[in-house]
Amino acid sequence: MGDLATFRAELHRCLSARADALFELADAVLCADGPVRSLPALSLVAEHRRGHGALYDALGAGRIDVQRLRTVVASMPIPRAADGRIVLAVDVTCWLRPEAHTVPERVLCHTYGRGKDQHIGVPGWPYSFVVALESGRSSWTAPLDAIRLAPGTELAAVTAEQLRAVVDRLITAGHWQPGDPAIWVVMDAGYDAARLAWLLHDLPVRVLARMRSDRVLRRPPGPWTPGPKCGRPPRHGSEFIFGDPASWGTPNVTTVTETRLYGTATVRAWHQLHPRLTRRAAWADCPELPILEGTLIRLDVQRLPSGATAKPVWLWWFTGLGHQSGDNPDPTIIDLLWQAFLRRFDIEHTFRLLKQTLGWTVPKLRDPHAADRWTWLIIAAYTQLRLARPLAADLRRPWERPAPPHRLTPARVRRGFRHLRANSPCPAGAPKPTRPGPGRPPGRPNRHPTRRYDVHIVTSSATGKTTSSKKKSTNPRPRRTG
Repeated sequence: MGDLATFRAELHRCLSARADALFELADAVLCADGPVRSLPALSLVAEHRRGHGALYDALGAGRIDVQRLRTVVASMPIPRAADGRIVLAVDVTCWLRPEAHTVPERVLCHTYGRGKDQHIGVPGWPYSFVVALESGRSSWTAPLDAIRLAPGTELAAVTAEQLRAVVDRLITAGHWQPGDPAIWVVMDAGYDAARLAWLLHDLPVRVLARMRSDRVLRRPPGPWTPGPKCGRPPRHGSEFIFGDPASWGTPNVTTVTETRLYGTATVRAWHQLHPRLTRRAAWADCPELPILEGTLIRLDVQRLPSGATAKPVWLWWFTGLGHQSGDNPDPTIIDLLWQAFLRRFDIEHTFRLLKQTLGWTVPKLRDPHAADRWTWLIIAAYTQLRLARPLAADLRRPWERPAPPHRLTPARVRRGFRHLRANSPCPAGAPKPTRPGPGRPPGRPNRHPTRRYDVHIVTSSATGKTTSSKKKSTNPRPRRTG
């Protein structure tokens, strides 16, 4: 109860305006019966002692010291991997607002699964999340930061700045000290892994990213003998083409592991592979293109839990700058790397809980700053669930299986939070009696229509110019070299 009580007290101090109303709104999210389906319905929860007008006023006119709240969240206990290191995962999820024409700063977000083999763009607010992962069979994560991506921003630059701030807060809080294992950052194929590795190379961070199956990497150059007609030393060696097994060669590490969900997992790794960078996009202003060495991992599994056809997964792990060979991972680290990547899918469970149970995307807010306040209230509510995890009892339904205390899901912990709240301090003050305002006089319509905003489409990361939509080519995609 100590960590939970401390966090609740610090959370109230982070609310600089409409503090009591915002604090009780977060408690209403945690104590509501069932999933949050409506924002005004939260005012009917017993823990929310104010009316629905105060609820909307808190989101519209309230203030949250987000920087202080970030520090408080980072100071709480965070999960760790099996070997004791910190593993962070980054991903972008969207708050879709397809028909909200009066909402500013909407971006055309790519959605998946809304049609057969189709990626449909839907207007909304994209948010970049950073969470800490834990080991074992669990759907728990620890959200540490969330940033709404403004139109025209470069994803790699924003993510690098976000990760740098998160790592600095973790070091300040004492979660990482000199001599501890490096922090791993796990990401999917939508990120520019080489760019992030370059921007974060001065931090105790190692990047692990999935790569597309049409990529091409380069080996170190071979021996070079200077001479009058040899030219300058080569920077890149032979190609490693993902789609051409003849170019792979003999792997440096090969491991075979029997798993419960995936059957036999075969892993092959090749050291000292780097992408060939070109002077375009984010690297246009770089004075000298770096050589980013890494280890390429190919994961093949026997089956998938869903029964779908198992496809190989390509992972690239950043090891250092230049042609280095002393930081190559051994077979034990290789196994930990692909297992850490599989744990990255826990962030999808967190997104589903935030949206479907805690009601993150339920409110129809017009102001994006109010959406940011609501987002941080949801993160604070989830953090309270995580801190209450060892204190909650299993209030299971008759058709659910019993679960030990350490195996409770976030939804089950939320069922018993109302009982834990009664034993924890509540710094919010009682509401003062008031009466509603007169409102608009009858028969006098609103003669000031709300401004309508256009939807921002994808922009170039280097120039910021809007990319024009082109008809899909019938020619096959050329292989990528970067």
